[in-house]
Amino acid sequence: MTDRGEAAWEIGVDIGGTFTDVVCRRPGGPLHVMKVPTSRADPSISVLASLEALRTKHGVSPNELARFAHGTTVATNAVLERKGAKIGLITTKGFRDVLEIGRQSRRQMYDVVLRPQTPVFLAPGRFRKEVTERISATGEIVTPLDEAGLRRAADELVADGVEAIAIVFLFSFANPVHEQLAKDIIQQAYPDQMISVSHAVDQNFREYERTVATAFDAYLKPAVDRYLARLEDGLARSGAPVPLQVMQSRGGLTSAAVARSRPVRLFLSGPAGGVVGGRIVGASAGDGDLITIDVGGTSADIALISRRKPLIRSEGDVAGFLVRTPMVDVNTIGSGGGSIARVDAGGGLKVGPQSAGSEPGPACYGRGGTQATVCDASVVLGYLDPDYFAGGTFRLDAGLAFDVVEKTVARPLGLSVHAAALGIHRVLNAQMAEGIRQVSVRQGIDPRSYALVPLGGAGGLHATALASELGIRRVIVPRLPGVLAAAGLLAAPIEHEVSAAFASPIDALDVDAMRATIRDLDARASELMRNEHVASDAVTVTHSADMCFIGQSYTLEIPFDPSRADVAQCLYEDFLVAHDRVYGHAFRAPAKITAFRAVHQAGGSDDIAEMRLAPSGTALDLPRRQIHVAGIDGPVEVRVLSRSAMTPGFEFKGPAIVQQSDTTTLVEPGWSGRVDEAGNLILEREGA
Repeated sequence: MTDRGEAAWEIGVDIGGTFTDVVCRRPGGPLHVMKVPTSRADPSISVLASLEALRTKHGVSPNELARFAHGTTVATNAVLERKGAKIGLITTKGFRDVLEIGRQSRRQMYDVVLRPQTPVFLAPGRFRKEVTERISATGEIVTPLDEAGLRRAADELVADGVEAIAIVFLFSFANPVHEQLAKDIIQQAYPDQMISVSHAVDQNFREYERTVATAFDAYLKPAVDRYLARLEDGLARSGAPVPLQVMQSRGGLTSAAVARSRPVRLFLSGPAGGVVGGRIVGASAGDGDLITIDVGGTSADIALISRRKPLIRSEGDVAGFLVRTPMVDVNTIGSGGGSIARVDAGGGLKVGPQSAGSEPGPACYGRGGTQATVCDASVVLGYLDPDYFAGGTFRLDAGLAFDVVEKTVARPLGLSVHAAALGIHRVLNAQMAEGIRQVSVRQGIDPRSYALVPLGGAGGLHATALASELGIRRVIVPRLPGVLAAAGLLAAPIEHEVSAAFASPIDALDVDAMRATIRDLDARASELMRNEHVASDAVTVTHSADMCFIGQSYTLEIPFDPSRADVAQCLYEDFLVAHDRVYGHAFRAPAKITAFRAVHQAGGSDDIAEMRLAPSGTALDLPRRQIHVAGIDGPVEVRVLSRSAMTPGFEFKGPAIVQQSDTTTLVEPGWSGRVDEAGNLILEREGA
């Protein structure tokens, strides 16, 4: 193993639906960036191919690596494409159908064809078994576990070919002894069988939510395990001497071993890196209130950052199902650069959610794509330089883009090719603007008081149009918008979050029992940190309680200091303030605690200087070109600027194109741009 001191490299790799983004740096040096097409069948191929590309292009040898951080969409894709494992579910007798019954609520009341509102596909009826056992709500054993019945249930599931088993017993969060015994018995009989137990996945009350989270964990386990195993084996074969770190949905990194043991926490592994990067960029520009939109080839991930902190949810929507696992509050919509444009039977123009991806990709890729995409429209409008796509590593065919837009959109609508391309952009922008309203206006937040941070390879093309639509006056384009999610991986902390159910009215809080629970949570999180080889004095610890008024069904997370003598009173007062902020009212009524949580963090960076690029030596002004923009008839000749040659203090006015290796930014008429001291491109509406 080589010395991993100042000469060592750090690599962040973020896999998207179309491109895999790679950033590489070493302390005190500039950042190297690249994009490689994502191998959809096995994304690990793209990751390992990027190592070879870094060796060839930048002389980065795998044995010089000090760190390898990774954001992946494998968990999300397994659910979206229904390619997870065949699983079995074992429950307490009488509760086998909790997964199917759910909460008896419907999101779509008037659909002609009603779709399942619960994830029954995880474990259909024949794969759900029940065994005799019972733990009381306070943790006492009421009925011992029927070990013979458990063995029969496991034998039947294994005979049916399940790849993983989820075990969810009633009140196991209060006493996990039966779940742990069941796991031990099954593993003794079937050592290679993957098992998820609810007390390890979700240690909170509410049976349906706990069952869903545990079933999803089992559903993902084999696919995530195989993927990360291939990646670790590939890194080892390449000579890389470092362990693999994986981004979790909360925005913190963990080891591959922990990620494989609880894959349900990886649903937003990819988007979380962009949120971390966006927060750092906003801080460097002096803005703490941000809306980030990461526009890739397949989708757009939208998140809200308030007071320099991303919003964290205790549950999130995954493929239409609520899953109770902590994650950054990201709204993902099927709108991206590769989204397919089509004219429906009624003559309406539709864009997405289907995507051409990278295989075959948009028609302009020249790989056999036959459907018009947003990327093709961008080429037709002159926004993208066909000779400088992905930093010049990928050449686009403008003729194919023109032909496919003309044939599939312009001709059916009776429009010119350029009008059809502008229409594709308008539809996409309207969809993304509505997605932004979902995370802002719907939560009582006025987006006009926030700055927009566009990320991803296509974010810059739509930034000023979106800001104009929403009344946003300020756009912050990072220096590395196309690969900021990958750069965010290198800025993210190592983080472990653990929680435990704790039911108590706040006015009857047993402080000693509360502190004992907190000590247990801290011990569990500390053990995870030790397994990451993190020194205890480098760890920052925070605690919070989930609280609600007695009679309410939904809780708020309230940070607190468990060492305070007046901890109960402080919790209650802070809960009232939070309730008033979120719901617009609060009243002095009895409240209760439902759970405690501990979060341990180490490392991470808020220094945007660590993300600087090497000087390019290119000219500031590139050859001018003609583009088509909304509101102006016919083509307009605009200035084309090289982002890498723009220095702090440089100013310009739109319309203009700003070109860089990882993205292109369209500055529409009525907007001006300047480069701040941190190197961010600040776009502002004139007269605002």
